[in-house]
Amino acid sequence: MHYRMKLGAKVLLVLVFALMTREAVTQIRKTPNSSKGGREHSQLWEKVPAPIQNYPFPEFPIPLTLEEWKKDRRDSVRQKVVQCLGEIPPRPANLQSKVVRSEDRGTYVLERFEFDNEVDGTVTGYLMLPKNTRKPAPTIVALHGHGSSKESVTIDDKSSQKVGELLVKKGYVVAAIDSYFCGERLGTGPATDLDDRRGEEHSYFKLHLWFGRTLWGMMLRDEQILLDYLETRPEVDANRIGATGMSMGCTRSWWLAAVDERIKALVGIACFTRYTELIAHGNLRMHGMYYFVPGILKYFDSEAIYSLVTPRPMLMLSGDEDGGAPTSGIITLEEILGKMYKLYGAPEHFRSILYSNTGHEYLPEMKEEMVNWFEKHLPVQ
Repeated sequence: MHYRMKLGAKVLLVLVFALMTREAVTQIRKTPNSSKGGREHSQLWEKVPAPIQNYPFPEFPIPLTLEEWKKDRRDSVRQKVVQCLGEIPPRPANLQSKVVRSEDRGTYVLERFEFDNEVDGTVTGYLMLPKNTRKPAPTIVALHGHGSSKESVTIDDKSSQKVGELLVKKGYVVAAIDSYFCGERLGTGPATDLDDRRGEEHSYFKLHLWFGRTLWGMMLRDEQILLDYLETRPEVDANRIGATGMSMGCTRSWWLAAVDERIKALVGIACFTRYTELIAHGNLRMHGMYYFVPGILKYFDSEAIYSLVTPRPMLMLSGDEDGGAPTSGIITLEEILGKMYKLYGAPEHFRSILYSNTGHEYLPEMKEEMVNWFEKHLPVQ
């Protein structure tokens, strides 16, 4: 059967199923107080040439039992995911890190730290340490979006991604680092023009391919080194670390949780994306070069990666007009992941909220949902 027909019929069936069963716990639809909206109105495959529509897009058979998933398939999926990231160098055995400066900000202390990732040089970061809270405390890794920085998610009052002060006032330690080609690291890569962020991103992508690895895998490696660093800090409860971010930060959060089980809960905003539907809507252009991992679609779509997070708590917050995360793909992911979490007897650990008339944006209501999720699943004692 033609794949276009198969996918369209599948989306329709899922929509009907959702309306009939009204699974409000997993799939929630909300109207925000205000939003900017977006431009995602295209129909499936209408912008995509016929030959591409007939590509062998993969299916992900849902396991019939938990035993089948845990015994026969989970490890295989994880191995293929890691394989596609390329030949990633081992993380530093003896991490070289230091606190560069410390600033008292009233209710918390802001530390600027850095560490050597032993491949590309120095990684710069912030640690926000709450005062008057029991130690060690649960910690949230805040992951910035494309073209943003550690400041964007921690202290920049002009940034819609800013969540650091919101979380630290609740008693959470908050950690954030600058990703490749972002923040203080911009201009330190293969393209050293500070005004050419895209050029540096593409140059890093090409350089790492030459060495048999992906830029995305190296970005995740830095986040894992951050987790290694957090485990050395007495203020951090290493058994209660969460991750959150918007856009590129969202994708970093679920990929990181998939490859590293030290992430115990996550909240992703504006990038709950299934790759086939991204292609079907003609929206590959809406993600940067960093995003693409060779070989993934030979094996499975993104639901397999998300499934590696089960049964850890995962909340996804999306706009129904966000072209980078088409609604048709969100509906498919909701169906599949709802079933995967049910295998563990933990359907309440997965929730997807879709906001109407909302584009690629981080709404105040989303921040409230994010905090509530962490307070429920990683409570401050």
